[in-house]
Amino acid sequence: MLSYRHGFHAGNFAEVHKHIVLIMLLEHLRAKQTPFCFVDTHAGAGSYDLRSAFAQKNREFESGYLRVATHAGPPPPVRRYLDLTAQAGTPDPDRPGGLRHYPGSPQLAQALLRPDDRMILMELHNTEAPLLRDLFRDDRRVAVHHRDGYEALPGMVPPCERRGLVLLDPAYELRDEFIRTTEALLAAWRKWPTGIYLVWYPLHRNQPVAAFHRKLVQGGLRKALVSELHVGNSDAPNRLAGSGLLIVNPPWQFETKLVPLSRWLEPVLARGEHAPFQVNWLARE
Repeated sequence: MLSYRHGFHAGNFAEVHKHIVLIMLLEHLRAKQTPFCFVDTHAGAGSYDLRSAFAQKNREFESGYLRVATHAGPPPPVRRYLDLTAQAGTPDPDRPGGLRHYPGSPQLAQALLRPDDRMILMELHNTEAPLLRDLFRDDRRVAVHHRDGYEALPGMVPPCERRGLVLLDPAYELRDEFIRTTEALLAAWRKWPTGIYLVWYPLHRNQPVAAFHRKLVQGGLRKALVSELHVGNSDAPNRLAGSGLLIVNPPWQFETKLVPLSRWLEPVLARGEHAPFQVNWLARE
């Protein structure tokens, strides 16, 4: 049984990076009137109590969401993220700018769904999946599946809407996680090459990120943009140094929006010496 629990990391710097970009992509899909479908392969519980034992253990939200929420002059994508987290989450009356409940990707996506849009959520963890189902039990636009997102994804695409976004956000707690992510992404992309895919991955000295990128290119993946945000020393043992995002089929000139966003986020979230942020194309069309 998997041991990873999203609650330990709710609202941390990687969540901030991922959720801002996720919102930007969903806003792009909303710009057209035709319906879209959002698919999340590792949805977690959907919402997280920041006063829980999980969140309080390392208090990662303090160096992530809370830093951004209390920093002056956020650019428009960050302001939109803060507005949506406040809308989908629960304010903390004891901490100005803070949240009692931090919304996961499913809740943020739900806030952007229109009446004809859909959301498909998958979660394998036996504790998280029932919480996820209960959270969305009254929303007919949302389907929750207690199953392995890697195994299920190829059968979920293309959705009937033919427009949408797939989020792959695994825990990377198993040794073959990068391999399974690569295989699932390529299998889904070959079936639905026009869909938008957002893949999160950890930046750490022990993670095979270069091999991950290389295998995707060798697999034929095209139009793939990388956004990497470093916040700490990559040589620090057992500590996440940064957050990586792979965006397949990004909107036109999306990289020109990611650069100023990354430039603002980097000093706000940094915790010491770190590598510079990266926004570059892994593979063009």
